[in-house]
Amino acid sequence: MAAPSLALGRSHERHGPPVTVRRLLWAVIPPLVFGVVFIGLWELAIAVFDWKPYFLPRPTKIWGQFTDNIDLVRSSASVSGGNALVGLLVGTVLGVGVSFLLMRFRLLNDMVNPLAVAVNAVPIIVLVSVFSNMFSVTSEVPRRLMATLVVYFIVLVNVAKGLRQVDRAHLELLRSYAASPVQVLVKARIPNAVPYLFTALKISAPAAVITAFVAEYFGGSQNGLGSRITSNTTANTAAAWAYVLGACLLGLTFYLVSIALESITTPKRGASPGGGTTT
Repeated sequence: MAAPSLALGRSHERHGPPVTVRRLLWAVIPPLVFGVVFIGLWELAIAVFDWKPYFLPRPTKIWGQFTDNIDLVRSSASVSGGNALVGLLVGTVLGVGVSFLLMRFRLLNDMVNPLAVAVNAVPIIVLVSVFSNMFSVTSEVPRRLMATLVVYFIVLVNVAKGLRQVDRAHLELLRSYAASPVQVLVKARIPNAVPYLFTALKISAPAAVITAFVAEYFGGSQNGLGSRITSNTTANTAAAWAYVLGACLLGLTFYLVSIALESITTPKRGASPGGGTTT
């Protein structure tokens, strides 16, 4: 009697929505509902307390500015998004690569970790100012370097933790079969580190966007979201908020892409963070 029930369950799973779609829906719908309620309360508060537009514009005014300036918002978002994407990719590659080295050489781990923490503790304004003096005024390299550093530290800490915190039983089992260090790395350490990598990406993807457009406040070409927000803060507050909306949508896009990538790999992966297993 159990077999038909199992077959029915599998049939239902085949006809149900894919795991990726379900996870994306769960990631989007609750924040979307919260956003609608928050905007409604925002509009109501302005009407009740009679706040002036220079203090806080109405969401309807912001949306109007967003649609009227959609081309400028799109072009500015492409600049900031491009810098964030470069920083995200380069920082991820560097973070993953260095985490493997730190796992292999403990002396290097003891040397690099304090340095990484020290660099990450330096305020953005200081590093951007230093990088801006190293390159031309119109160069996007300082912003990309800043985003790379932020992403690098997040990925380094998480992936290094995933490579080291492997279930001891898994390691002992592989060693009982005389597995080589490379086989232990491939069969146990890397699968265990993959969930940590995606956790790092979900944190660093929005952080890269934030860093990219915050770095625009401190010089360079005035063609990104940060510079547009600054230039419209006093003259047109609603327009400035429209660019803030563009920045929010850009960060949300990066975050959803990281969730989609994780969802695609989840059915093919048996490990979960902490060395546990899933069916």
